Amino acid sequence: MTAAPEGPLVIGVDSSTQSTKALVVDSATGTVVARGQAPHVVTAEGDSDPEQWWDALCRAVAECGPAVRQAAAVSVAGQQHGLVALDAGGRPVRNALLWNDTRSAPQRDRLLRELGGPAGWAERTGSVPAASFTVTKWAWLRENEPERAAAVRAVRLPHDYLTGRLAGHGTGEGTTDRGDVSGTGWWSSATESYDREILELAGLDPELLPRVVGAGEQAGTVRAGGPLPEGIPVAAGTGDNMAGALGLGLTAGQPAMSLGTSGTVYAVTGRRPADPSGIVAGFADARHGWLPLACTLNCTQAVDRLAALLGREREQVEPGGSAVVLPFLDGERTPDLPYATGLVHGLRGDTTGGQVLQAAYDGAVFALLQALDLVLGEEADSDEPILLIGGGAKGTAWRETVRRLSGRAVRIPAAQELVALGAAAQAAGLLLGQDPAEVARGWNTAEGPSYEPVERDEAALERLAATLEHAAPLLRP
Repeated sequence: MTAAPEGPLVIGVDSSTQSTKALVVDSATGTVVARGQAPHVVTAEGDSDPEQWWDALCRAVAECGPAVRQAAAVSVAGQQHGLVALDAGGRPVRNALLWNDTRSAPQRDRLLRELGGPAGWAERTGSVPAASFTVTKWAWLRENEPERAAAVRAVRLPHDYLTGRLAGHGTGEGTTDRGDVSGTGWWSSATESYDREILELAGLDPELLPRVVGAGEQAGTVRAGGPLPEGIPVAAGTGDNMAGALGLGLTAGQPAMSLGTSGTVYAVTGRRPADPSGIVAGFADARHGWLPLACTLNCTQAVDRLAALLGREREQVEPGGSAVVLPFLDGERTPDLPYATGLVHGLRGDTTGGQVLQAAYDGAVFALLQALDLVLGEEADSDEPILLIGGGAKGTAWRETVRRLSGRAVRIPAAQELVALGAAAQAAGLLLGQDPAEVARGWNTAEGPSYEPVERDEAALERLAATLEHAAPLLRP
């Protein structure tokens, strides 16, 4: 028999690239009372119909069963950067352009040139926009599909769209939060407001944008006829990376590395980041601080594709050899190579398939570790273990590659679905009037098996660095 909850139940939703997950959580203990999940479809062009996100949210919530009827608050976390363009009736004018869609690289290049270059953008927005940022996608839409752009009456991020559907917002009533909006490229981290000059340059009317809800502020209440109890509060919601930080209850200086379709490394800090190199994105967190973050487009999916090409299972790696793999199969964000393709170098007659596969893991992890010191900055502490999360954290090859190339201890939080848990912590914080990160720390979400540091593989790191430097002409258009 299931024990009675010790506190009010809350719902956290994680709407990711490929699926939506919903958790019903005991706000007092963090115990997951019920869970549900439903898939999404991403087209070959790399976009996705927002209507299916809503359908998936409804199905995922329904899978949670009777516990949903007891829910007292809800929050939605969603994939960052996606462009959801809505008409006057609140319907998408086209499929959403997703974070991993790099077709807007030419527009990114133009925007960079026209507004002070990388240093100017970093100072204003905290980040040098990559082709994944929403501002570049809007510029692409205006240039390539002007009739659709002209029909747009509201521009939203994925989590904004779902929050609005839950709360019954019209096109002029939308909300977002400082964490997710900091990844658009049109929100200034220096002033914590929309940047009018950037909006004018991108050709975007600020009236089309949602209100930025403050930390701890309510975005609305659940409308009648939806999948959740009518009238319960809807928290601000946030981006998936910000929700992951909440779900871990991160404190300043704790590094987190997420190994999923994309790879990310981030940490919470009190200093506003502004990296003109573009390696670190200067995001805001979902509270009052900052979340410097580096992201790679090619992570677990790229390594799995290479494993399939080699006819090997993902764990069938072998040590040794001189092979180097730069797995930039779909362009890359870190390093900034949106037009790049994958590269294999250093093959010899005795190179094995397992060594090539291990080299693919090395290439994916190398890009993340290059950015780690920049992410942590002055708060770096080499004794602090890397918190390894995401689907890849379950794999031995991923874990051991991170240990070998970082020389740091690694901890694998036992808590699952950290983005949805972070959203649940945000809902609980709203309901209880508490800091959501403190709520998550009370749930002990970051606890799990720890692995001691091993000697860093300097030879592999040197091979990777040299190959990346010398191959630069091959990786650019």
